[in-house]
Amino acid sequence: MTTSGKIKRALVSVSDKSGLVELCKELDGMGVEIISTGGTMKALRDAGVRVVSISTYTGSPEVMDGRVKTLHPKVHGGILCRRDVPADMEQLEQIDGKPIDLIIVNLYPFRETLARPESHDSEIIENIDIGGPSMLRSGAKNFASVTVVVDPSDYSDLLSQMKGHGGKTTLEFRKRCAGKVFALTSEYDSAISGYFASGKPPSDDLFPGSLSPNYSLRARLRYGENPHQHGSVYVRNGKTGPSLLDAEILSGKELSYNNYGDLEACLDMLLDFDEPFSCVLKHANPCGAATAGTIAEAYRLAYESDPLSAFGSIIGVNRPVDMDCARLLHETEFVECVLAPAFSPEALELLKKKKARRLLALPSIETRPVPEQLQLKPLRGGLLVQTEDGALTTEADLKVMTKRPPTPEEIRSLLFAWKVVKHTKSNAIVIAKGTSTVGIGMGQTSRVDSSFMAVKRAGDRANGAVLASDAFFPMPDGVEVATATGVTAFIQPGGSKGDDQAVAAADRAGAAMVFTGIRHFKH
Repeated sequence: MTTSGKIKRALVSVSDKSGLVELCKELDGMGVEIISTGGTMKALRDAGVRVVSISTYTGSPEVMDGRVKTLHPKVHGGILCRRDVPADMEQLEQIDGKPIDLIIVNLYPFRETLARPESHDSEIIENIDIGGPSMLRSGAKNFASVTVVVDPSDYSDLLSQMKGHGGKTTLEFRKRCAGKVFALTSEYDSAISGYFASGKPPSDDLFPGSLSPNYSLRARLRYGENPHQHGSVYVRNGKTGPSLLDAEILSGKELSYNNYGDLEACLDMLLDFDEPFSCVLKHANPCGAATAGTIAEAYRLAYESDPLSAFGSIIGVNRPVDMDCARLLHETEFVECVLAPAFSPEALELLKKKKARRLLALPSIETRPVPEQLQLKPLRGGLLVQTEDGALTTEADLKVMTKRPPTPEEIRSLLFAWKVVKHTKSNAIVIAKGTSTVGIGMGQTSRVDSSFMAVKRAGDRANGAVLASDAFFPMPDGVEVATATGVTAFIQPGGSKGDDQAVAAADRAGAAMVFTGIRHFKH
C-alpha cells in the first residue's frame, strides 16, 4: 500500500459550508488547486478563494439542473487512479485527467429534509445525493493515496496533518477518515431505504422507518459474560454525549465484558445526580448510593449501605476524586473499577498501588446535558427499540394519598430514593435515610420478596427511613413488611387495583404515601 504524496489538487462540494471558507483559504495558500461545483464554488469565489469549476476540469457542462456534474471519468479516474500502477496513470493521462488527492464532500441534507413537516415527496427525492456518495466511496476505497474529509470537525486536523507532514497526510489519518465515509454513507442509505419502505414519517414520530446503526470494532475482549463465550466491544459511529467508550483507563488491567455492563449502569446513575454523588454497583444493580456535601462523604455513605455486597464492586463518583475520597477507596477491600470525571495526581498515585484495580476518567460526567438516544435490545431476528427513561419527578408531581402527608425531610429522602430505584432491576425496593440508601431489594419475582430483602439489609436502620418502589404494590403485604420495621413514608407509581389496600396499610401505621404516576421498571 503506497503512501500519499503531497496534496496538489482538491475537489470540494458541500451542503454544510461551516468552516469551509477558512479551510479553503488555507489550502489555497498552500498552493492546492481547488475544483468545485455550484453553490460551493460561488461561496468560495465570493470569499476570494481561487477555484476551478468542475465543468472546466471535465470539459462537460453541469446538466439537468445539477443532477449530473461529477459523474465523469476525469473525476472518478482522478480519484481512483493508483499512483503506483503505471497503467492507471497512463490511462488517466489519455483521458486528460489529473490526480485528485483530497475530497471534501458532505451530502445533500436528505434526513433534514425528510424531518421538516412541510417537505413533500418531490423535494425529498431531489435531496437524495448521487454524485456525493460516489465520490466519497471512490476516495475512501483509494485511501492509500487520497484523503477524504466528510466531517467539518476534521478540518483542523487536516490542516495540522498537512502542515506537519510537508503537505501530506498520514496513512492512519486517511484510514480513519475513510471509515467515517462508509459509516456516513451506510446511515445515509439506511435513511433513504426507510423512506421508501415507510414513506415520510409523522412529524412527531420518534422511530425511523428503517434502523441501521453503524458500529466499528473497538476491541476484542478476553471472553464474554462467561469464559466459554467470545466477547468484543464496538463503538457507535456518530455517537454524541457522555460515553463510557470515551473514558481513559488510567490504571489496571483491561476491562472485561461484565465490567463494561456494570460501568454503563454506573454511568447512567452518575448522570442523574447534580449533587456530589456516589454509587456502588454489583451486576449492574446498586447496592449503595448517596449524596453528601463532599464526594468523600457521599462514597462513605454509599459503601456503608451494604459493605458485604460491595466486595468486588464497581464504584462511581460524579466529582473528581481527591485525597479524602481516595483514602476511603483505597481502604475498600476489593474494587473492580472506579469511574470518575478525574483524579487528582495524589489520589491517582495512591490508588494505582493496587495494580488490578481499574481507574477510569470520563470528564463528560460533569459536562451534561445528555442527549436522549434510542435504546436497542436485540431479539432473535429483530430488535426492540425504545426511548430512554428520562422522566424526572419533582415535589410538585407528588400526589399525597394517605391521611398524613410526608414531612419536608421525608420528601427530600423520598425523591432521592425514587432516583435510585429507577436504576435498580425490578421488582425494586429502595430504603433510604436522608440521602443515602440503607437497604435495597431487587430482581425478585414478587415485590414482597424484594421488600423482605430490603428490610433485612437495612436492619435497625429501617426505623425512620423511607421506601421507594419502582412499580405499584399489588397487595398491602410489601407495605406491612416495611412499616413493621419502622419505615415512615413510601413513594410509588400507583395504578393498581390494590392501591386502596396499600394506602390503608400505610394509614394504619401512621405512615405517609405519595404516588408519582410514573413507573420505573428496569428488566
